[in-house]
Amino acid sequence: MTKTPMRALILDEANAPFRSVLTERPVLGSGQVLVRVHASGVNPLDTKIRAGQAAHARHSFPGILGMDLAGVVEEVGPDVTGFRPGDEVWGMTGGVGNVQGSLAEYAAVDAALLARKPANISMREAAALPLVTITAWEGLVDRARVSAGQTVLVLGGAGGVGHVAVQIALARGAKVFAVDHASRADYLTSLGAVPIDREEPVADYVERLTGGTGFDLVYDTVGGPVLDTAFVAVKRFGHVVSCLGWGTHALAPLSFRAATYSGVFTLLPLLSGEGRAHHGEIMAEATQLVEAGKLVPRLDPRRFTLDEAADAHAAIADRSAQGKLVIDVAL
Repeated sequence: MTKTPMRALILDEANAPFRSVLTERPVLGSGQVLVRVHASGVNPLDTKIRAGQAAHARHSFPGILGMDLAGVVEEVGPDVTGFRPGDEVWGMTGGVGNVQGSLAEYAAVDAALLARKPANISMREAAALPLVTITAWEGLVDRARVSAGQTVLVLGGAGGVGHVAVQIALARGAKVFAVDHASRADYLTSLGAVPIDREEPVADYVERLTGGTGFDLVYDTVGGPVLDTAFVAVKRFGHVVSCLGWGTHALAPLSFRAATYSGVFTLLPLLSGEGRAHHGEIMAEATQLVEAGKLVPRLDPRRFTLDEAADAHAAIADRSAQGKLVIDVAL
């Protein structure tokens, strides 16, 4: 039987250069589809995995990185009924847990993780959204049950997860406030959020914007000391969510408000196999939001090919990215 090759980027060890190889296309198992990858999103976690600084991602070397993809179904495996060849799809599908990532021309993907790509955006735009959208959705909707009329504060509101969290909260009828660098105020305003300069003390803006009461829901997308400010910004009986709730934090400010804390670990379904269908459901909800014009990705204008993947990673590391970065896999 003739083997069909594909091009992929292999990482042999932590901090190594990407190595372009011709390797065999993956063989489909039950419940999988073969996706022709058109675009691969780049996330800060990808760069940490590459640097060997993300043990929680459980991705060993040699391996293929890339968690987010957008592409076209090439073939469906046994027991797949929801997709057929030619469908345009998107999702967070690999690059952790030793599952092949999206820095390759083809990927064998668990169909439960996929949804149909929004028809009104490009493959590049679609590849920018899966990880950050799932992370924002799990915090706001699954954990905190955001609802119309609530006040929502997003810490790091113009970042990857942040700009999606702002838009999801607005789409669900909340009044949204967003803390970030002053230079990003106009962008946050354009989304419909009330911008807050990150240099303003938390006590000052809580008093200025809420009369000292605090916000119904606070989503921390930054971690570290910023999570501590969330415990001060939340109102009594409110809810704090964080996707970077690592380290040691004093819980007294949260406890004295009788508020609730929830953590988000977006990788868990990929690593454990539990909850994968829900990721596909979130992506299907996101498709509807995008097609309704309620969720728009913020992309860095630079373009990168597979050969330039290291440059995209460098732009994340040096913090020069102005929006999400995407690698064009299919040219």
